[in-house]
Amino acid sequence: MNDIRKLAGQTAVYGFGTVVPRFLNYALLTPFYTRILGLEQYGIVTELYAWMVLALVILTYGMETTYFRFAGKKAAAEKVYRHISCLAPFSTSLFFILAVSVFITPVSGFLGYGQHPEYIRMFAWIVAIDAFSAIPFAWLRNNNKAVTFSILKIINVVVTMITVFFFLKIAPALAEKGITWIHKVYKADFQVGYVFVANLAGSAITMICLLPFMLKIRPAFDRKLLAKMLSYSWPLLVGGIAGSLNEVLDKILLRRLIGGAEGLATVGLYGAGYKVGVLMSLFIQMYRFAAEPFFFEKAGSKDAKETYAVTMKYFVITALILFLGINLYIEALQIIIGPMFRESLIVVPIVSMGYLLLGIFINQSIWYKVDDKTIYGAWITIIGAVVTVIVNVLFVPVYGYVAAAWAHVACYLSMVMVSYMVGQKYYPIKYETGKIFMYIVLAVVLLAASKLLAVENKIVNIIVDTLLLMIFFAVAEIKDKYFTLMFKRG
Repeated sequence: MNDIRKLAGQTAVYGFGTVVPRFLNYALLTPFYTRILGLEQYGIVTELYAWMVLALVILTYGMETTYFRFAGKKAAAEKVYRHISCLAPFSTSLFFILAVSVFITPVSGFLGYGQHPEYIRMFAWIVAIDAFSAIPFAWLRNNNKAVTFSILKIINVVVTMITVFFFLKIAPALAEKGITWIHKVYKADFQVGYVFVANLAGSAITMICLLPFMLKIRPAFDRKLLAKMLSYSWPLLVGGIAGSLNEVLDKILLRRLIGGAEGLATVGLYGAGYKVGVLMSLFIQMYRFAAEPFFFEKAGSKDAKETYAVTMKYFVITALILFLGINLYIEALQIIIGPMFRESLIVVPIVSMGYLLLGIFINQSIWYKVDDKTIYGAWITIIGAVVTVIVNVLFVPVYGYVAAAWAHVACYLSMVMVSYMVGQKYYPIKYETGKIFMYIVLAVVLLAASKLLAVENKIVNIIVDTLLLMIFFAVAEIKDKYFTLMFKRG
């Protein structure tokens, strides 16, 4: 139980570096974008950021997980860091920038932005810098420098916010007042481009702040060690690509399945509703940052499997509390997006359930990571990607972006089921599946009850929804002493 409290504490610290920046993004940038930009313009932002997720996975090629695995088990941590710090920042990131620069015309045309190659140039630099920075951030996590990690993440978002507010709000106002010098740095017809300018500024400043951690250890080369690391990481790369496709393929396919300006507008509409549902992913991400090194550290102990099982149960309870909090109080959260985007809130319960399933899979995935069977993780994630493609292609043309949201649930559910069945064969863990299923069903029933009991009076709705949430709290405490465990001192 002390291990669970330790993990909860680390999750909270990493949450400061994950949730606070994302909260600033949701509380300020998303409302700002969805009130300044139109549907098509926000569609551009949504789609290109989807491509960024995929590109970043390719450029980091599973080396973060590889670093945690080898730094703790296979070799000295500094030696491993030397190899990754040499390999990732220079070879792959530099090659990516050069390749995009040389082939900018065909790449821009392929992505559908032939008229705006400048978007793609900035896209390439953002991805390369973030990939360059990934391993130093992993080093901070592995060395328990969570506060430094969090501060740097916050700096990134603050710089991005200041830059984008200047170019999309302050600069236009100065231009309207006839202040001539502003035209040297601001162009009115470059509106969407300033979103990427701001992101590039944030990434660049963050990389500069990370330079002391990048330069403190001189690069080294050990062919045997590097070969082992790449052998471990390439299935993670395959799985990572498939996993990123599971996350972003809907935004990429929507534009192409619907077509034309309408397709881009649909991407923008769906992207806004998805943003609200993605609040669930904040918890998943900060949990993953804390859990991955924790799981590897725990792998050699006798009670490792028991710890993994207990962790899964309490993770599900916590995630479901967040799931209910998001969806029971959706009327309050709708302020995150502009009025013209709010019809897409219908996808929020679906998307947030998808992320719950993803979190369950992240917990399960420890079996193939600690047992050096990462190839299974790749195959499982590929299965999820196939499900994603099938659901999107078959149902998006009929049901629109709602089908794209359901594709996430179908994808992650298939991954959870396959991972559980295969994992129990190679690395059996006695998860409390009965209780986990009970909690999920209870949460869904309570959410359905909220919809059925809803009235026009918002105050009454809030009271009813709060009572429903308290029911879940009560069950969690009675069945598993949830609050007793999570908030007990010592």
